[in-house]
Amino acid sequence: MIYPNNLGMFNIFGGKYLPELLQPLLNSLFKIYLKIIKKKKFKMEILKFFNIFIGRPTKIYYCKNISNMLKGAKIFLKREDLNFTGAHKINNAIGQTLLAKFLKKKRIICETGAGMHGVATSTSCSLFNLESIIYMGENDFQRQSINVKKIKLLGGKIFLISKGNLKEAMNEAIKDWCNNINKSYYLIGTASGPHPYPLIVRDFQSIIGYEIFQQINFKFYKKKYLIACVGGGSNCLGFFFPFLNTNFKLLAVESGGVSYKKTSSSIYFGSIGILHGNYSFILQDKYGNIKKTNSISAGLDYPGIGPEISFLFYKNKIFFIPVFNNEVLYIFKLFSKIEGIIPALETSHSLFLSFKLSKFLNYKDLILINMSGRGDKDL
Repeated sequence: MIYPNNLGMFNIFGGKYLPELLQPLLNSLFKIYLKIIKKKKFKMEILKFFNIFIGRPTKIYYCKNISNMLKGAKIFLKREDLNFTGAHKINNAIGQTLLAKFLKKKRIICETGAGMHGVATSTSCSLFNLESIIYMGENDFQRQSINVKKIKLLGGKIFLISKGNLKEAMNEAIKDWCNNINKSYYLIGTASGPHPYPLIVRDFQSIIGYEIFQQINFKFYKKKYLIACVGGGSNCLGFFFPFLNTNFKLLAVESGGVSYKKTSSSIYFGSIGILHGNYSFILQDKYGNIKKTNSISAGLDYPGIGPEISFLFYKNKIFFIPVFNNEVLYIFKLFSKIEGIIPALETSHSLFLSFKLSKFLNYKDLILINMSGRGDKDL
């Protein structure tokens, strides 16, 4: 396991750069989390809901049609889109909602971009009879209207941020948390934010990677690649984490947007700075102001990336590639027609890279993609 130091730093990345008011709460959360996560009762409880409510373990699916068409590597999917609520987000939402119950919190705050974390959080809160407050940018509210309706149906209260996206939603969620610190729990949806949230989210999402070892016999394959899209980094880190010390090639796909001037690619086109309480790669101008982002997918439309992923990139453990909006839309349509599965626009970034990579490989090689969500929300 990779744990940050006492300040929550992965080498130079991470930390908890938030108001002094929140520092004791973050310190306490970290200590309590380390105790609770070791308790047998908590482990049994979370595994029970993973199994009977979410529907884990999710399946590994061989894309026979696409693999035969490309005549390259064998392409497989880790079907997180088959989770209840339709994405990987529910893994973390169930885990943190149970953690909030142990902390005796009744009010849950979260931010959402594509709406999947909002749906997952409102679902978890309904399950455990808690109040859910969801902050969402106006731009995402309009392009993810299906998930907005789901959140409302599940009893979630949506607060709309004028002319905003995921970054602005996270800003407002943190403000709410500061103002309601005693009764509220902030359920961050991505492996970013202040320590210990990147660690907590990674731990709950790593079930994705650990399941794979029980599902595929890798000895039959010569070259092995794992591909995941990355915005803040929860599905990417949960997928990659158990494979960090293996001979797998780990490829993370960022949203290139339209161009390097209109992008959401924090690693490829960004630099190191502070955003939402942690020090990591972000999109900023020469004065440190956060740039506006551009991505066809709401879930990747974020100007930063988690501290642990930044550290792993820094150590050459994960390799990053940007994929652009026009490429994503092409694969979204093509994959749906040929394979009979409608992928989320986020996942379509990974699929595009798998198509390009497969041409340089053969049937003895394997590409495994984290199918992070289904595409009905993007129609």
